[in-house]
Amino acid sequence: MSLLENKKPEQRLMTEDSIENDPYAIFERAAETLWERTELALEKGEVARISDDAVTKLMTTALKLYAAKTDGENRTFRPVLGNYDEVVTPTEALTAVTEVLRALRLGPMEFGLWSRRRPEDYHDMEFEITKSDNTLK
Repeated sequence: MSLLENKKPEQRLMTEDSIENDPYAIFERAAETLWERTELALEKGEVARISDDAVTKLMTTALKLYAAKTDGENRTFRPVLGNYDEVVTPTEALTAVTEVLRALRLGPMEFGLWSRRRPEDYHDMEFEITKSDNTLK
């Protein structure tokens, strides 16, 4: 029996995670598995088997990571799979976005104020920063 096999399941998980060189590598594996299982649940019409709590945790995780990566790395990337509505339909996107706004007690006005321009609208523009007031021109 190995050292890991002698441990309780919760201790085994902690030990296995600590063996990994990159503690965040699990995101790659988990994302792939979650996506595959989501497709299966949708295909079979079994989404009711996934708890609301699980979906809430996944949505919160996705939002926090996306905001941290785009704001922290000062860049943006496509937040959904596929091109246009190949994977996520406009109805699905608007349903989720509306409920996120509602959960945070935000409305269209706040959404409009915080909306960013799409990178493709300004990626080739040259900006000049003035040293005196540190503003873009």
